[in-house]
Amino acid sequence: MTPMLDGCTPWPEEFVDRYWAAGHWHGNTLDNLLRGWALQYGARTALVHGDTRLTYANLNRRVDRMAAGFRLLNFRPGQRVVVQLPNVPEFVVTVFALMRAGAVPVMCPITHRAAEVSHLVQVTQARGYIGPSTYRGFDHTAMAADIAAGGPFLRRVFTLEAPGTSSPYGGGYTTDPSGCHYFPLGSVDAPPAPALAQSAGQVAFFLLSGDTAEEAPRLVPRTHNDYAYQAQAAAELVSLTEDDVYLAALPVESNLTFGCPGILGTLSVGGTVVLADNPEPDTCLPVIGRERVTLTSVQPDVARRWLDALPTARADVSSLRLLQIGGAPPHRATAERIGPELGCRLQQVSGRAEGLLTLTRPADPDETVLGTQGRPLSPDDEIRIVDIDGKDVPDGEPGELLARGPYTLRGYYRAPDHNARSFTTDGYFRTGDLAHRTPDGDLVVTGRLKDVPTKP
Repeated sequence: MTPMLDGCTPWPEEFVDRYWAAGHWHGNTLDNLLRGWALQYGARTALVHGDTRLTYANLNRRVDRMAAGFRLLNFRPGQRVVVQLPNVPEFVVTVFALMRAGAVPVMCPITHRAAEVSHLVQVTQARGYIGPSTYRGFDHTAMAADIAAGGPFLRRVFTLEAPGTSSPYGGGYTTDPSGCHYFPLGSVDAPPAPALAQSAGQVAFFLLSGDTAEEAPRLVPRTHNDYAYQAQAAAELVSLTEDDVYLAALPVESNLTFGCPGILGTLSVGGTVVLADNPEPDTCLPVIGRERVTLTSVQPDVARRWLDALPTARADVSSLRLLQIGGAPPHRATAERIGPELGCRLQQVSGRAEGLLTLTRPADPDETVLGTQGRPLSPDDEIRIVDIDGKDVPDGEPGELLARGPYTLRGYYRAPDHNARSFTTDGYFRTGDLAHRTPDGDLVVTGRLKDVPTKP
């Protein structure tokens, strides 16, 4: 099988055939799915951010025009572009537009600085960078200029200006001594061009591994096929409909926010995505009331801060029906407060950019929801829990969680040495999570393998 991109590890043919036959993969690119959603839900509200509201039809038109603009700027299919934007509608428009132009977005947290961003540019040979001009006091344009000056890859920088400010480039662009061109993101606009013929088996975008605190970020290739399946299967699991309103409280580039079911899953059913500037209670609780948010996803510490703020917030959160908690298992005391104080159902989620997503089900008994991270999303998720020698352990005994399946990667991008350590010879991903399985088949994640003291 031809690699998805040079430096990527494809699924073996027998697994490709299996996932197609099971109906998990449908051969539709994410940007083409958006076209269908725009036709089906055109006048409905797709995105909300403050006073900005975009319908599905408007979102798709903006994606069309920006994609055409990128193509006029000679972005070629397969070229990588680092996207480092906060929770704004332009993030969604830009990511879809790059995919529609055939380019590959590299999702980068807004908090990353020169060391991490430069690493991403070097590893992916990114030709473009898209970020805010400045954000919360940090000059992203200057950072991009320094990276471009170090060459040889970065040659186009697109900056998003803060509301009420004008671009230093006016409506055009400038060029620095290194030959890098600088554009206001809003100038990337052209009459829609004929659609490109693209394969859904190709890489749609790169996520970054969440386990990178002590080393350079590792790149996780996600294909159109596998990510569309993940987002839509997660949407079905939580019974999302066009009447749902999802609050993107955590950073938009995170896997939990983007596709568990998150932004993509909500758009796939015609629901509304509300983008919050930050996850703090003074920002999010009023938004929940104003926009009648029905579900959201947060980390345990965010959930605790929301709960602590409720008595004095005077916020109406009665519209909430589901609160997903991911990133790490919540403390039992926090989990037990969700239902009584927020008046909604808790769903525990254990997900990672690399794939395997486990979730409690809405109909699960309270004890399962409070004390486990649920079961795998897909019937074709294969999991093992193994000891230090790689041997399977009985249910109830702890070990490392291994996984392979229709949306779990087979290798990090351009990282052969790391892949040799992170994957078994038969394709299981070593998650690094310590877990055990209950008699009912639910997983309990208890920590990380690297946190376990080694014997002297």
